[in-house]
Amino acid sequence: MSKRKSNSIGESPHKRVRPTEVYDEDNEVGPSQPPVPLGSHTTVGEVGIVESISLKNFMCHSLLGPFAFGSNVNFVVGNNGSGKSAVLTALMVGLGGKATTTNRGSSLKGFVKEGESSADVSITLRNKGRDAYKPEVFGQAIIVDLKITREGMRTYKLKSKAGHLVSAKKDELLAILDHFNIQVDNPVSMLTQEMSKHFLHSKGEGDKYRFFMKATQLEQMKEDYTYIITTKNVTLDTVEKHEECLEGLKRKYLEKEDRVKSLASLDDMHSKLEELKNQMAWALVSEMEKEVKPMREKLQSEERSTVKYDQKVDEWKAKVVEAEKRYKGIREQLEAITVRVQQLEPQSAELKNEAQSRSKAFNTAQASVHRFKTNLRDLEKDKDQLSRRINELKLSISQTSGAETQVRVERMEKLQTDLDTLNFQDSTLGQQMEQFQQAVSRAKDELEKMMREEEDLKRSMDAIRRKLQTMEGSRSDRLRRFGEKMPALLAAIEDANRKGQFKKKPVGPLGYCIRLKDHEQALAVEKCLGSLMVAFTCDNHEDEKLLQGLMKGYYQGGRRPQIITCQFFNRVHDTSRRAVNHPDYPSVLQSLEIEDPVVANCLIDQRSIEAILLIKSPAEARRVMQGRQPPRNCYQAFTKEGDQCYNNRYYSNDQRRCDYLSRDVEEEIRQLQEEMRNKEAHLDRFSQQKQRVEEDIRNNNGLLKRAYDDRKRAKDKFRRLQQEISDLQNVEEPQSEDLKPLEEELEEINNKISAGRAESEEARGKMTQLKASWEEVEQRYRQHKDSISTVAEEAEPIKEELSKSDQDVEKSKHHKKHYEDKRKVHINAIQALKASLELKEQELTASVVKATEICPERSEVRRTARSLDSEISRLKLKISTQQDQQGDREEVIRQYQEALENYSNINQQVKCLKRFIQVLCKIMDDRHRVYTELRRFLSVRCKMYFDSMLSQRGYIGKMMFEHKNETLSISVQPGVGDKAALSDMRSLSGGERSFSTVCFVLSLWAIAEAPFRALDEFDVYMVISGPPLPEVSSLFNC
Repeated sequence: MSKRKSNSIGESPHKRVRPTEVYDEDNEVGPSQPPVPLGSHTTVGEVGIVESISLKNFMCHSLLGPFAFGSNVNFVVGNNGSGKSAVLTALMVGLGGKATTTNRGSSLKGFVKEGESSADVSITLRNKGRDAYKPEVFGQAIIVDLKITREGMRTYKLKSKAGHLVSAKKDELLAILDHFNIQVDNPVSMLTQEMSKHFLHSKGEGDKYRFFMKATQLEQMKEDYTYIITTKNVTLDTVEKHEECLEGLKRKYLEKEDRVKSLASLDDMHSKLEELKNQMAWALVSEMEKEVKPMREKLQSEERSTVKYDQKVDEWKAKVVEAEKRYKGIREQLEAITVRVQQLEPQSAELKNEAQSRSKAFNTAQASVHRFKTNLRDLEKDKDQLSRRINELKLSISQTSGAETQVRVERMEKLQTDLDTLNFQDSTLGQQMEQFQQAVSRAKDELEKMMREEEDLKRSMDAIRRKLQTMEGSRSDRLRRFGEKMPALLAAIEDANRKGQFKKKPVGPLGYCIRLKDHEQALAVEKCLGSLMVAFTCDNHEDEKLLQGLMKGYYQGGRRPQIITCQFFNRVHDTSRRAVNHPDYPSVLQSLEIEDPVVANCLIDQRSIEAILLIKSPAEARRVMQGRQPPRNCYQAFTKEGDQCYNNRYYSNDQRRCDYLSRDVEEEIRQLQEEMRNKEAHLDRFSQQKQRVEEDIRNNNGLLKRAYDDRKRAKDKFRRLQQEISDLQNVEEPQSEDLKPLEEELEEINNKISAGRAESEEARGKMTQLKASWEEVEQRYRQHKDSISTVAEEAEPIKEELSKSDQDVEKSKHHKKHYEDKRKVHINAIQALKASLELKEQELTASVVKATEICPERSEVRRTARSLDSEISRLKLKISTQQDQQGDREEVIRQYQEALENYSNINQQVKCLKRFIQVLCKIMDDRHRVYTELRRFLSVRCKMYFDSMLSQRGYIGKMMFEHKNETLSISVQPGVGDKAALSDMRSLSGGERSFSTVCFVLSLWAIAEAPFRALDEFDVYMVISGPPLPEVSSLFNC
């Protein structure tokens, strides 16, 4: 459909003739004939051109237009910001273009003027002539009204020339655009400012080729061909599916055919059925004979094995007797050592009491020496003070006289004596108060320490009491070892799982799901797993939340068991690459028996039990782990006592008893009860000792208060006497004093000092004797205590040996019981096997009798009874079905004919589709060939127009299409004649390159059909290219 008249091409006499060149399908290079100018016909378009456009609240313009355009070239001029580009943008958006195509925004809501709720665009398209679109409906013009809301919604109204609404569907607008060949997103039809700048400055050969393909609609044609090929492939898939269905129809048709054929073979089937029954009778006999034979052989083998079980039982009985004998001997050794210790303990207690009494006597003597020393120091002070006073009085008496002075001096001497007495009393009371305070402080410290120890002891007793209750409860239920509330929690979990609340039932506690291969490692395993012993594992987080809700009802105040969430697997993880494999010591994983893979995987993931060794001896653990090279893949080990050993450090375990994995519950209960009695006795001793300390604190506090009151009264009296002496000293006229009392007092002090020194020496000697006596008794006590410790240490290896011997006894008993049970099971199995064989032989005899009745002559049957029974059942069913259908023979034939017809029809359809695909492939090959020819013709036309336009400026150019690589290269020579060489556009100046690009665009305009073209900023091309070419005007005549 032609929307405009074709431009004629004539010769240009002023251009030189260039040699003819050959065009290849994928590479067309240069024109093959002299360039010719475009025709100068001026025609008036009849359909599809824009007659007018108006804008309201569009972009930043309240109202633009209406613009009434002429039939040919129209120029919209105005200042910057006046709305020229807005008109082109409105034209593109109004005819269905995307916002991104305009290069003016990313969304339609951006075109609505700020502060307005919507924008309106009205476009009038000419609809005249024989190519008009529905002229009986729209008339000679089509009005397209577009409304864009603030939210970016776009609505269309298609009106006739009279203004009547014809349609509001976008599909109708797309049909109009397709009819008029209006390509809104084609840059050749509508070249925006941004697109023009990009194209003018583009140097890429791929961009030019894509521009050429899009302008000539070859790109759309190529996409259509691709879509057809895709649809053809989908059709091929559909044909393959129909062929699969065809196989099912064919089977159905063959089944119907068999039913028709079976109508004539009913007698044959009865005969075959009798033959199969005869074979079935003797086939059952053969199979029963095959079953009886291995049973006889197995019975003989089991009877021969009985001797081995008897030997094993006798062997372990002897080992039990030997182990018990050894255990008894070791226990007698331990009892002898215990008797020795009991004999030594009374003497130790006597020595301890004697050492304590002598220590107390030594402390008393030491306090006396300290007291004498203090008194001597005070007497020396008094002596010095009194000597100075006598000298001062002597000097004063020599200077003064009179009776009044004598009285004052005597009074002052008496007051000074009283002051000295009070000073000595104050010093004594101070020392007593200090001693009482120290005694109270020591007693309080001791009491506080005892209270802390008592609290620790009570907590320990509570823990032992709870553990004892748990152990007593676990006599009947092992699960109670993991907590009193654990059975109730597991019951709640089981109830919730039975109701379908869990996706997968949680597993736990994990310690309950494991068994020890060696019970000596129980404490080590418990120490290794820690809190995981009472932990649970869930498959998913929903089950975890539900389990947490159940735990809240049973563990409200206390610590709840840990919940580990990890996906459940039915197989244990492959740990062969990261597990430790030691020739002498097992890993934790190897020492456990775990039936549930979920438990094993959880312990592997959380604790890496495959990489932890169990080594019973601490010394051996240090040697293995802290030697030159620790075992590969092993990062820690645990000893039998629960000690933790790394390659560079070692942690001792203070726990000496198992909580969950111990084997002998009664022994654990007995030990806990014994420990509880010891704790209770210790608590009674603590209470008595605490009462004694509290009584000492009360007594010392009373003495301290009495000494404090006495000292306070002495200080008050001391201050009064000092004041009186001060008043007497302040008397102006001195008075004579009597020196005789002072001299007598000085003599008395000297006598006291002599006597005190003698007493101090005597007390010091006594203290030395008491210290030597105390040290002697203390040394004897320590030696005796060391002797007891030595004897007790001798008992430790014997205890270990006794424990090991006890384990050997239990182990031997266990093995003996194990083999006795196995022998018992073996004998029972032999009896059961004999009974089963006898029953089978009876059944065989009955089966032979029955088979003889059915078929007297025995035949060799190779098929199994099961296959014969299946064939008999199928044959019986077939005979029954055919007998039921014998009265309706026509129905069987009719179903057969319908199945045959259905199969034939579908088969014919598949064949037709295959032929259609073959024809389609041939058509597509022809279309592709025509598409290639059209692409070549358009390439030639484009080059011709391009050469013609370049020749108007005296330029010479060449265009090279490489369709295989999808590139278009342009070479231009701006010189004159054949002397200048062609140059790539990248080597041209900016103006020359832009002019060449404009010529390329005009060439595309010449070969692309469109009812109208819109070009933004036309003056840019005028500035770049100079005065417009005559061809530009002719191309705008549309």
